[in-house]
Amino acid sequence: MTLTVATLLSGLFLAALGLIFLINNSAIQSTLKALPRSQAGAIVFFGGGALWFLYLVWNLSPADLVIFSKPQVWVMIFGALSAMAFVYVPDFLAVRGLSVLTLLAGWPLLMAAYMEYDQPQRLLMVAAVFVAVSIAIYLGAVPYRLRDFFQWLFSTRGRPRVIGGFLTAYGLLLTAVAFTY
Repeated sequence: MTLTVATLLSGLFLAALGLIFLINNSAIQSTLKALPRSQAGAIVFFGGGALWFLYLVWNLSPADLVIFSKPQVWVMIFGALSAMAFVYVPDFLAVRGLSVLTLLAGWPLLMAAYMEYDQPQRLLMVAAVFVAVSIAIYLGAVPYRLRDFFQWLFSTRGRPRVIGGFLTAYGLLLTAVAFTY
């Protein structure tokens, strides 16, 4: 992935997320408030994160394999753990899935900006990715905080609009920056 594509995708994603908060109708509020404990969200987000992770494990090089000589054994182990998570840890699995997807998506974005020292505007995208990764690590450890955040966010009409405006503006800034490389 090139730095232009990574910055453009980050900007478009942030702008779309910001527009969701700017619209702020009752359907969006109820969907976001139900997301942390949503079974469909768990299947989509945790299942997607697990499949992406299993794909990465399947394609490990022999140098990365320490205990077993083939990645198929690791895929079976992690696949079984992912399936057991749906049975034994179903609470807030959608939040954990979002955290996994954020962490996995951060890697190619950061690698696109790696060693691009002659492009200082890349730091606008890198900073956003690091903030997202930090939030993902925190929410992966204490996923109920996303529920608490949504309750706080939607307790007044102005908060979602302020956050949505900021995310939209930052996303549009990143989208514009993508064309300056």
